[in-house]
Amino acid sequence: MTIILSDDAGKLQVDRIHGWLASSYWSPGIERTLVERAIAGSHCLGAYRDDPDGGDRQVGFARMITDHATFAWLADVWVDEAVRGQGLGRQMVRWFLDHPSFAGLRRIGLVTADAHGVYAGLGFHPLVRADRYMERLAPGLAEQLRTAP
Repeated sequence: MTIILSDDAGKLQVDRIHGWLASSYWSPGIERTLVERAIAGSHCLGAYRDDPDGGDRQVGFARMITDHATFAWLADVWVDEAVRGQGLGRQMVRWFLDHPSFAGLRRIGLVTADAHGVYAGLGFHPLVRADRYMERLAPGLAEQLRTAP
């Protein structure tokens, strides 16, 4: 099976992306319009394989939010269940790390609950100065995060 990575925004299958993100632990039930806005404000990457019915079927997604100078945030890395365990998530993250638009950035951040090993293998580590980081959450999100598994 050949999988092709592309940052062509016109190829993104927003229905699939929305379904994935709405079922994720980090954005359960997210509205499609919010996914569309997130995509529009990010550098997105899709992973595609040949669909037996013709065309390409999207099997992965990731996006980077950045100022293209000093900082980026990696978000929404998703691999379809049918192709998990084959290194596609790592391949998508590596694509961003090797991309000229992100080379030389001072900091790339992310949040994960279950893929620390994947990201550690790509040079990510826990915050060096966690005491300096703060966040502002939408109303109700803090409680949702505290009670989430």
